Amino acid sequence: MTAAAPIEDSTARHLSHLLAAEQRTSRLPSVAAGIVRDGSLAWSDAVGTLDGRATGDTADADTQYRMGSITKTFVAVAVLQLRDRGRLDLLDRFGEHVPGTAFGDVTIAQLLSHGAGLQAETEGPWWERTAGLGWDDLAASPVRQRFRAGRRFHYTNVGFAALGELVARAHGADWFEVIRRDLLEPLGMTRTTTRPTGKSAQGLAVHPFADVLLPEPEHDAGAMAPAGQLWSTVEDLGRWAAFAGGDTGDVLAADTLEEMLEPHTLADNPGQPWTAAHGLGWQVWNLAGRKYAGHGGSMPGFLAGLRVDVETGDGVVVLANTTAGMRPVGSDLLAAFVEREPRVPQVWHASGDASVLDVVGMWHWGPSVTVARAVGEHLVLGEPGQARGSRFAPVGDDEWVGLDGYYTGEPLRLVRRSDGTPSHLDLASFRFTRTPYDADADVPGGVDDAGWR
Repeated sequence: MTAAAPIEDSTARHLSHLLAAEQRTSRLPSVAAGIVRDGSLAWSDAVGTLDGRATGDTADADTQYRMGSITKTFVAVAVLQLRDRGRLDLLDRFGEHVPGTAFGDVTIAQLLSHGAGLQAETEGPWWERTAGLGWDDLAASPVRQRFRAGRRFHYTNVGFAALGELVARAHGADWFEVIRRDLLEPLGMTRTTTRPTGKSAQGLAVHPFADVLLPEPEHDAGAMAPAGQLWSTVEDLGRWAAFAGGDTGDVLAADTLEEMLEPHTLADNPGQPWTAAHGLGWQVWNLAGRKYAGHGGSMPGFLAGLRVDVETGDGVVVLANTTAGMRPVGSDLLAAFVEREPRVPQVWHASGDASVLDVVGMWHWGPSVTVARAVGEHLVLGEPGQARGSRFAPVGDDEWVGLDGYYTGEPLRLVRRSDGTPSHLDLASFRFTRTPYDADADVPGGVDDAGWR
């Protein structure tokens, strides 16, 4: 991964201090982290040793850790690649592609967004600490639906085992070979593997009441591997964070990534605000009006996190070799970085087109006042994020399509009189006129003949 523009030494010291404080306070054998900006690592550091002992090898940005459920984001991208190539539709029933399961009627989209209602874990011994079985054994086990498909968000590791099998069957190859060939190699992620290779951290549990360690098992999860098998480094996952921030290279279309990062199922947790949801394989958050995407990960002996500001592309990656106990240091690191290294606003230049003067200015929907502005290539009605304010992208002469809120996907058209002058805006059947209830503008239902009085 290429290096980003240098940051202030004081910023780097502050970030390293935050990471070191977290390592000591939470008693993490080791923790490695990186900040991504403009598609590159702007900062990275690691604290601690691979085996948790003072004499052990020190961790760094090229140390492998198990990423756990961040694996799911790779599987999800492989599924969307199949969709974009015309090999499947997200509304297809799973059984159309992988027959012989008890949950063949759920859709691919429901599996990707954890909306299928499937049970969270497998039957029998906890799959994360025991050697994995093959797909036939998993499919034959009593996998149950806890909820009606489409009813609610219910996280399911089993669902991503199923999606991994779908990817494998579609390609006639092992699911990871598909990931390696179609995602990792094009993105230069050479240190992301299914088992530890080269410099890697030992998975450890730290006793809650004493400074002693217990090694955790490491194994091939078999059919469950697509739910959490992969190992990676800060440098490699930094590239994946850049991918989530929009630097998709030739791996995925930008509008497909945008679709994946839209909230599909809401995480409704009692007593908690509605800030978290799930897209198509990605977790998404709305924090104080800013949208973030990424995923958390955990396997016995490891914790991981990846989070990206969708608008700016700034992101953070954190990896630790402990079963439990790490606080949300990734969010703290990203917030501190953004505060200390703010992006410089782009210089404004006059670059508009005078042809938009016919449509900008004040319009009225009935007695309500709305202002239309030209901002870059977009036409903006009202204030996006407030009431029905929305941006509109041009799709033809005097035609636009909504990008936000209520009017997302809805057509907007400027209707002209026979002499070419503007008459009104037609927005999804609503009429916006230059004066309130303009009797000459074909207002639906007409205007009282006596007019205002």
